[in-house]
Amino acid sequence: MAWFTAPEYWLSRLLLQRGLACVYLVAFLGAALQFRALIGERGMLPVPRLVARVSFGQAPSVFQLHYSDRFFAVWSWSGCAVSAALLAGLDSRLPLWVGMLVWLLPWAMYLSIVNVGQTWYGFGWESLLLEVGFLAVFLGNDEVAPPVLVLFLLRWTLFRVEFGAGLIKMRGDACWRKLTCLDFHHETQPMPGPLSRYFHHLPKPVHRIETAANHLTQLAVPVLLFTPQPVATAAASLMIVTQLWLVLSGNFAWLNWLTIVLALSAVRLPDTAPTPAPAAPLWYEIVVLAVATALVALSRRPVHNLLSRRQVMNRSYDPLHLVNSYGAFGGVSRVRYEVIVEGTADDVPREGSDWREYDFKGKPGDPRRRPRQFAPYHLRLDWMMWFAALSPAYAGSWFGALVERLLENDRDTLRLLRHSPFPPDTPPRHVRARLFRYRCTTRRELRATGAYWERVYVREFMPPTRLAGPGQRP
Repeated sequence: MAWFTAPEYWLSRLLLQRGLACVYLVAFLGAALQFRALIGERGMLPVPRLVARVSFGQAPSVFQLHYSDRFFAVWSWSGCAVSAALLAGLDSRLPLWVGMLVWLLPWAMYLSIVNVGQTWYGFGWESLLLEVGFLAVFLGNDEVAPPVLVLFLLRWTLFRVEFGAGLIKMRGDACWRKLTCLDFHHETQPMPGPLSRYFHHLPKPVHRIETAANHLTQLAVPVLLFTPQPVATAAASLMIVTQLWLVLSGNFAWLNWLTIVLALSAVRLPDTAPTPAPAAPLWYEIVVLAVATALVALSRRPVHNLLSRRQVMNRSYDPLHLVNSYGAFGGVSRVRYEVIVEGTADDVPREGSDWREYDFKGKPGDPRRRPRQFAPYHLRLDWMMWFAALSPAYAGSWFGALVERLLENDRDTLRLLRHSPFPPDTPPRHVRARLFRYRCTTRRELRATGAYWERVYVREFMPPTRLAGPGQRP
């Protein structure tokens, strides 16, 4: 079938595949370095406890068959190795069918992690990585030109990411319609980056332009992805520029980078294919047609969600995360709150006790510490601490376990932090949590005090807590 492939997208496919492999590598690296404290055998939400009550059909995962911390570590580091091999171009040196199987590996391996990750893996970019990763299996390699249907499905995914986010904003917080949300968002976003406070202090007219440009990029431009070239390339390029703006203004894990990678599916670059690709084999055409038909059929529920007045964000409709709904920041916080966790060595805690603050890697804590850039790496505990500050309900399943690990000076948990105020052999006797209101300091305040934030105590989040006895929970 002459229409089946698009040789002019050879370079776009190459860049998309290498970019996706890089995102996979970051995702597996984060899993390998953080899992013990989060979902390990002694984690805050242990995998063995989950698989005891959830069936394989509900959450397909190799860890339904067997779990140990050692096995999970080997699995995650193996995912890093496969991703690195794909980043180096292993798939292009293999027969077409073998290359497809190699691309299937990281998808299946990461699916196994996400399906037992619970709260820690409940973010929209997990499903996005799996959806794009599954489509990448059928993009082919140097033996065949990129299939038109797969490129179309990648654009369809990008359309849902952007259009879904645009609709959830317009249907949600009124400040998006009034063009005032960015008066607050740069200050109150989950994990500010080193430039976030500068974005926050931009003049209000600039914030209006930012918001209007966001609406244009998310509600109008996505439709142009399905128009002829060069319009589709221009639309995708505008999306890439917008995503780079978001990269500079905050830390959103790999969401922005994966969206940039996804936008390459609509970008037609100069035709630099080394040699004309041979015709696609019949078996490959049949497989791609079958998969495309199935994914179009599965798109019914995400389309219904887009059209619904009760649109929801970041929802998967099947345990394989094949076709999902996306969206973010339908509501924007006007005030930033942070949960500050502290410990003391005193047997009887008092307000005048020597309370020492635990310092997290990414979330604001010490007002004098400048926010750092971590994205595309995902600091899962720091993100969930932001949700905990919005409402204690978000922390109900894991915060008590976190406190218990801090009272034990648990090594794996402390590795998730930037700094523990207690020596390894001297754990605190009590831990408490307090809620503070944070505000970005002005340029004058920064020069005068050296503080990037001003914080004010609001209320107690959790009273002083200690272990009830050896091996017992707080």
